[in-house]
Amino acid sequence: MSVEDALLIIFGGLPGTGKSTLARQLAETLGAVYLRIDTIERAIADSDEAGTIDDKGYRVAYALAEDNLRLGRMVIGDSVNPLQITRDAWRSVAERAAVRAVEIEVICSDPREHRRRIETRLADIPVTWNEVVTRDYEPWSGKHISIDTAGQDIAQSLATLLRLLPERSRS
Repeated sequence: MSVEDALLIIFGGLPGTGKSTLARQLAETLGAVYLRIDTIERAIADSDEAGTIDDKGYRVAYALAEDNLRLGRMVIGDSVNPLQITRDAWRSVAERAAVRAVEIEVICSDPREHRRRIETRLADIPVTWNEVVTRDYEPWSGKHISIDTAGQDIAQSLATLLRLLPERSRS
């Protein structure tokens, strides 16, 4: 791969929307580097010297993404990405590495299905429905792809996403 092939795919969405499952499947399909904030934050929290996590997980992911983009890799960043400031920071990574960025927001428009997913999933980081609906989550602005996973399985959502991605990212 060359730097011209590098692309940063930025995922965001509330827990239980299918975001991480979809991001992992896309990374596998495209052979991309997969960076999951929850995994990074868990490793930081499990270390003896970590203290508070704050935004450390995001900062580590931004640095790893930039390194891999400069090597010409396609990188997928997977996080709730709830605030405009975190989305701006991901885009800044792409700008510094002089590569394109694609933003993807994953939603589940059916509240009953979304709640069922939260209450029945076996997640490595447990979250309650109340935490999801009360979470600070700013609306997305600007150009981005929105994938609604309500009423779809992962294969259907992935197929939809692959159709919506820019042509060069699919090759």
